[in-house]
Amino acid sequence: MNLDVSTISEQMPEFENHEQARAWFEDQFQERFSLQNIEERDGLNVYSYHLIKQPELYQRYMESFAKPVKHEITNASTFESYATIEITETGDTYFLS
Repeated sequence: MNLDVSTISEQMPEFENHEQARAWFEDQFQERFSLQNIEERDGLNVYSYHLIKQPELYQRYMESFAKPVKHEITNASTFESYATIEITETGDTYFLS
């Protein structure tokens, strides 16, 4: 499965709304596409998702938040385990990492 953000960005179609974009990403990436947050910006809902590139590393990272300990990340590989995608309710799609 190709999870290169540049390639995905080039291959994805134009979306008319959030629902259409979400359905496309879910069809392409199934459980590797995960909703993280919804917030309002300039009167529009913006949906933040993680596209999970390295499931095992990502799972350890997410599980670490359930532990009541200080978190120290010592290398960038944790952040390379996923990419953040923001989709507006009008279908505009942005890759943040």
